[in-house]
Amino acid sequence: WGCKCVMSISYTPDVIGRAKNMVRSKRIVNGLLIVAFMLGYLEWGANNHTFIFQVIIPLFTSMPNDLAGLFNPAVLIPLVGFILLLITLFQQEPNRKFTLAGLACLATFMIFLFFIGVLSLNWKIILSTTPFLIIAIISLRLNWRNKTD
Repeated sequence: WGCKCVMSISYTPDVIGRAKNMVRSKRIVNGLLIVAFMLGYLEWGANNHTFIFQVIIPLFTSMPNDLAGLFNPAVLIPLVGFILLLITLFQQEPNRKFTLAGLACLATFMIFLFFIGVLSLNWKIILSTTPFLIIAIISLRLNWRNKTD
């Protein structure tokens, strides 16, 4: 039977264009996830409130002196997710595993924050977490592979 079957795959400009648009879309969505995460609103006690982006700068400036605060799971898990998503912004093609792992880390914190807002009927917290949750769903749809792939 000495038959050699060679399959030639040629990509049309349309397929290449769609692939480039998908990479660009993933990068934009990852950037939006970071921005939406930073706009999360925290409120505790009588008059204590802040946005996540206002907490990050003091966290990094006090890092050499306060490593115990950095290793708190409520700080460490979102920080790992933030770093993973930040890495994907600079990759040629955003790594699917990094994106999903980063999303999972940030989503655990934001979903927890959302439920705190719902249980306490705090509309500021609910409104600040909703954009992240919507963008997270879009990111999942972009990055989730079908079993047929």
